[in-house]
Amino acid sequence: MPGERLTQQDRQRIAAGIADGLSYSEIARRLDRPTSTISREVGRNGGPGGYQPQLAHRATNLRARRGTPAPQRAAGPSGDRAEEEIIEAAVRAGLPRMTARVHMDLLLSEEGRRTAAELTRRLKVSPASVSLAVNYLVQHGYVRRERDPQRPRDVYVIDDEAWYQSVALSTRQTLETARSAMAMAEASGPDSPVGQRMAKAGAFLERVCLDMMESADRWRGLLR
Repeated sequence: MPGERLTQQDRQRIAAGIADGLSYSEIARRLDRPTSTISREVGRNGGPGGYQPQLAHRATNLRARRGTPAPQRAAGPSGDRAEEEIIEAAVRAGLPRMTARVHMDLLLSEEGRRTAAELTRRLKVSPASVSLAVNYLVQHGYVRRERDPQRPRDVYVIDDEAWYQSVALSTRQTLETARSAMAMAEASGPDSPVGQRMAKAGAFLERVCLDMMESADRWRGLLR
């Protein structure tokens, strides 16, 4: 059952669990599903405060139909516009456009996983473009690479832990920059203008990193 799609009855039970104040992990246990499936289902369908099982089921069916090959894609509904807005925001934040498209497609997949061939077919791009995008996402902690036990191929997976690992990786990289700035401050002399400037920069970055990890750890615990 864990590999099957959510049914409308499953979604009604998810809504009932939310109304009863159950955690995602408890709802997942009762449905015999991964916790990431429940959190992803709720997150992309209005969140805990706006989740409606019938609308969620209808939206999933629409996404599935959009995923089937078609000679022409008509102008999309509001869901398509929302996807494009998120992709544009990611591009403005520095993510390569193809990488943002691959990331969005993984986010919208039912089980949060796809092969490179599936991504190539769905996005209608070259295998090389998908390869560059998934390598970037893996390197920066947005997704993880798993080996398919049935066939000799990789599967790319996004789940709740992927978001945490992405924040952790970014924080570690920024912390290295902070420590380099502090080392440069020492080398320049703590009383020199350069030393003081670099010391302030290093202290600021270090404090931001610690705050980010504290927040990430706290929310990670709440969403489990």
